[in-house]
Amino acid sequence: MYQEFFETKIEFLKGVGPKRAEVLKKEFGIEKFGDLIQHYPFRYVDRTRIYRISEVNELMQYIQVKGKITNVTSVGKLRATRLVAKLKDDSGSMELVWFRGITYMREFLKAGTEYIVFGKPTMFQNQLNLIHPEIEESSEAHETINTSLQAYYLSTEKSKTKGIDSKAILRFQRQLYHRLQSEAVAETLPESILNTFNLVSRKTALLQIHFPPDEQSLARAQFRLKFEELFFLQLKLLRMKWLRSEKPGGKIFKNVGEIFNDFYRHHLPFSLTDAQKKVLREIRHDCGSGKQMNRLLQGDVGSGKTIVAFMSMLLAADNGFQSCLMAPTEILALQHFQTISRLAAGLNMQVALLTGSTRSKERSAIAQALNNGSLHFLIGTHALIEEDVRLFNPGLVVIDEQHRFGVEQRARLWQRDDVHPHVLVMTATPIPRTLAMTFYGDLDVSVIDELPPGRKPVITRHIFESQRLKLNGFLKQQIRSGRQVFIVYPLIEESEKLDFKNLEEGYSSVCRDFPMPEFYTSIIHGRMKPADREAEMKRFAEGKTQIMVATTVIEVGVDIPNASVMVVESAERFGLSQLHQLRGRVGRGARQSYCILISGNKLSDEARERLRTMVRTQDGFEIAEVDLKLRGPGDIQGTRQSGLPELKIADIARDAPILSLARTAAEQILRTDPHLQLPHHVMLPRLMSEFEKTARRWEKVS
Repeated sequence: MYQEFFETKIEFLKGVGPKRAEVLKKEFGIEKFGDLIQHYPFRYVDRTRIYRISEVNELMQYIQVKGKITNVTSVGKLRATRLVAKLKDDSGSMELVWFRGITYMREFLKAGTEYIVFGKPTMFQNQLNLIHPEIEESSEAHETINTSLQAYYLSTEKSKTKGIDSKAILRFQRQLYHRLQSEAVAETLPESILNTFNLVSRKTALLQIHFPPDEQSLARAQFRLKFEELFFLQLKLLRMKWLRSEKPGGKIFKNVGEIFNDFYRHHLPFSLTDAQKKVLREIRHDCGSGKQMNRLLQGDVGSGKTIVAFMSMLLAADNGFQSCLMAPTEILALQHFQTISRLAAGLNMQVALLTGSTRSKERSAIAQALNNGSLHFLIGTHALIEEDVRLFNPGLVVIDEQHRFGVEQRARLWQRDDVHPHVLVMTATPIPRTLAMTFYGDLDVSVIDELPPGRKPVITRHIFESQRLKLNGFLKQQIRSGRQVFIVYPLIEESEKLDFKNLEEGYSSVCRDFPMPEFYTSIIHGRMKPADREAEMKRFAEGKTQIMVATTVIEVGVDIPNASVMVVESAERFGLSQLHQLRGRVGRGARQSYCILISGNKLSDEARERLRTMVRTQDGFEIAEVDLKLRGPGDIQGTRQSGLPELKIADIARDAPILSLARTAAEQILRTDPHLQLPHHVMLPRLMSEFEKTARRWEKVS
């Protein structure tokens, strides 16, 4: 990666040229030899066995046969033409069929020549055949690199039109393999790590990941390259954390003063749980240390994160500092504003709300109150990071559902001050430990892992469309007893590709099944004007409507204690994390609450497992672990927007043991040499930068 060979432009590889080089760059980000060698296979197929044609049947997955082409013919009319070649060995014959690339294949195939053919067998008109098989002359196959496992590479439709499919990429890799044999490849890991974890050399790993002699060699190459990738990611995150902890100048909260104590003794609406008390102690310690706090507060839905954040803001006020809380949506910001205003009502503390909908006159008043210090708490959305918003003496920044914000956006909240305020990041999305180590690897983590006393578990049921009449009867019974209902749909308008109900149809159906004047229904979705959404939410919150038909805009933050039923339509279309968040909108009062998941009758295995998990458990962390295994880290709610790095070979979900080892190795190095100045560590900062360039979106991990 760091020598001239790896820096060579890809167009100088035989068979590439300028046009294909442009495709490789646009489709795969491959510009140099080093990029190509790190375009790793996504699967391998055992090509050691060659079947006799008489042994093959249509139930087999993939097979390899060897035989001679006896004749090649075109079949069908002009528009339905297919090329059919008969392949024969000493046990029988089969057909090879092509519907595309017919001109090329007709020139390639030679009667009487022996070929090795690989593909999935099928039957057509009682004739065994292989459609679009991989094929090469037997003489050429014997000249290939000694490997029992053939690598397969991801390609795109566009790359295939330019002749760059998996087979072409394998040819390119074969050229690099032969050239790399004579090259010296610089090691990227310290010798101590290589010895401790019994890792093969980088050169061996790069050769054998593409052309493994056997399964054991492949496993060693994969382990080495995954370890290396995860090691540099962890080294970056842990070093950021260490450097931040070494910087002086964190604002010091010396006192737990009158405001905090007055609230705790006279205004606290309920007793804190032991978990909440523990987190507050951790926050108090951080804020009094003289170092900037950077703490992640994880807590399941309804666990009481907001009260912890508010009491942390009171600590700031006791020490003469202002606080702000930034939320990703206006609905959530308004919810926080109402909650904090209610909590601060008896304390003579000033609270303001700033969103994109705030009028100019109100903005001016807020700016003036911020500048003269009379405003203690500012709650808002992205509007908080606009240039004209400046706190007089910021002490604490609280960021809710922070994965919805880019790193640069968040940083603007505290980089306006030489002495940075403390940062408390909150999320109601439980994050598996392996993902947290990567996604929030530079933050200290606190967890609220118990619900407030008196909360009843939400009863969750999975039903099918055929049970709707029974469901409607249950909903009417709940509403007549004074409760309210959420009904959530996944779409706003009709989609030709998706056959499930959309919001508009659903709203009409609900209005028919629950007619006025006995029942009143609200509707909210992301395309409504903020003022209209807030008006509808207000009607529902005040009990003027009994049913709220919505999209996932109500997924986080909406707190209606009287709502006791969450109905999720087409539940199989939602991810586990979303379903768990939606369920968290109910169960906030003392009454028994319910979550009803409605699905179609045809369910994939993955959808069935998601729904089964929701019915089985309410543990957000268990749900997050299942979600991670089912969907992978890039699809966990919010992480794709946030910039979880796109790793080239490691998989956060499946490679958790390797991640833990890599983190341990990074910790050991930083413990003995935090500045990376020892002779055998001086190359690490440069290598870290190189790996950031090859793994997309590393720059957003913070």
